[in-house]
Amino acid sequence: MTHYANTKLQEEKVFKDPVHRYVHVRDQVIWDLVGTREFQRLRRIRQLGTTFLVFHGAEHSRFSHSLGVYEIVRRIVDDIFTGRPDWDESERLLVLCAALLHDLGHGPFSHAFENVFELDHEFFTRQILLGGTEVNAVLKKVALDFPEKVSQVIEKTYPNKQVVSLISSQIDADRMDYLQRDAYFTGVSYGHFDMERILRVMRPRKNQVVIKATGMHAVEDYIMSRYQMYLQIYFHPVSRSAEVILNNILKRAKQLSMVGYKFKHEPTHFLAFFRNTITLEDYLALDESILFTYFQLWMQEEDAILSDLSRRFVNRKLFQYIDLDPGVELEKYQKLQELFKQADLNPEYYLVHDTTADLPYDFYRPGEEEVRVPIFLEMKNGELRELSRESIIVDSISGRMKRDHKVYFPLDFLEDRSTHAIVKKQILTLLQGR
Repeated sequence: MTHYANTKLQEEKVFKDPVHRYVHVRDQVIWDLVGTREFQRLRRIRQLGTTFLVFHGAEHSRFSHSLGVYEIVRRIVDDIFTGRPDWDESERLLVLCAALLHDLGHGPFSHAFENVFELDHEFFTRQILLGGTEVNAVLKKVALDFPEKVSQVIEKTYPNKQVVSLISSQIDADRMDYLQRDAYFTGVSYGHFDMERILRVMRPRKNQVVIKATGMHAVEDYIMSRYQMYLQIYFHPVSRSAEVILNNILKRAKQLSMVGYKFKHEPTHFLAFFRNTITLEDYLALDESILFTYFQLWMQEEDAILSDLSRRFVNRKLFQYIDLDPGVELEKYQKLQELFKQADLNPEYYLVHDTTADLPYDFYRPGEEEVRVPIFLEMKNGELRELSRESIIVDSISGRMKRDHKVYFPLDFLEDRSTHAIVKKQILTLLQGR
């Protein structure tokens, strides 16, 4: 490690934060990383994608979330772990940098964007860390192999699994920040739990982090908060409707480009994505403000589908939905597809099946298909016990997959009887189960 790695700011810098009150920065490396253009880009990418169209307060960015994850890890390593025998102080700066930079590769409206263009934000996180970027230049000042180490922590391949688990595990700083931050900005109460208590009872053990048994109830509260947030916020059906439309806008623009459609305004920022010739610079040049600019322009396009979908997203004219699983009701779904075609509604864009699934405590017991690292409680005698063996609450929801199927469609088009009135009536009868 260089002298730079140990350099402290002359005066501590603080960010006022609505969740953690303050985010404290004393390390020159961290302060320099925050100032890089790649990290500043995260100000222009929302943490919750399309959720702001449902919960109007959900405008917070991946920038604020990344600072929050850093602050939680800083409290753990500086206040809780420091001086404890199983904690290696030389890992401190590494885990702080990984916490700060863990979301660096996210694109605009992350998941829809990744789906359409078949991208992986973790791949781009690695590219930013290791490529010719301002972030890479800062990390290399610490040590030439430091960017690779940070990348390994984020990719979960770093040899010291204890360091990895602080950022990526069943109870990590990433989840603890986004649950509280997302609850705060959406205005709901589900995501709140006693983080201060959890941090106080965290203990470093070789290759893992454990929780003192006396903190079990705080951990139960955290897991139930996560369960509720997924059901009520992350899987909200109206937010999913907006994501379906967003996904279809990008898909339509890509398809039009591939068949040589002449856009009124050349989608310059997207050409590399349409042609699959994406460079890191192409990727970094895109943020949500750019996407919104194109959606505004595409509202004026000659292509009826692209202009309609863009108008819907910009003006929040979203699709309606019903509970329908094509795997169970395939005949009904196929009949709807055929009727949509008869009504001149392309089912690829206007009859969309969407599914979600999550495990509130997502590990499988040893011997099952995959073994994930569970949360361990440290008992009074030093023995480690897996959480669901001790907690009736956690045991009751362990391994229980919550899967939800919806089909989305434009109700306003179907209620407009100026064209295809008979077919549209048939469609509505089928959708409404009459």
